[in-house]
Amino acid sequence: MAKKPRILSLVKLKKKWATEPAIIGSPFFKDMPLVFLGEIPNMPEHGVFIGHKSGKIYSGMHIFQFSELSKNEV
Repeated sequence: MAKKPRILSLVKLKKKWATEPAIIGSPFFKDMPLVFLGEIPNMPEHGVFIGHKSGKIYSGMHIFQFSELSKNEV
């Protein structure tokens, strides 16, 4: 299983997912980076995120599609 981001960390899409047409068209794509709030207890592997730019809440997204920003990216 892939490593989950730490709670309250800034995250970005992994390269594999950043080029998917369905994801590019989704509202959260232009709101990167996102703040990872945590996993939804009754929806394993799905998380709640907040857009760093807008403050909008995004929920139900697959956690494995995201990775933490490096110290150089912050």
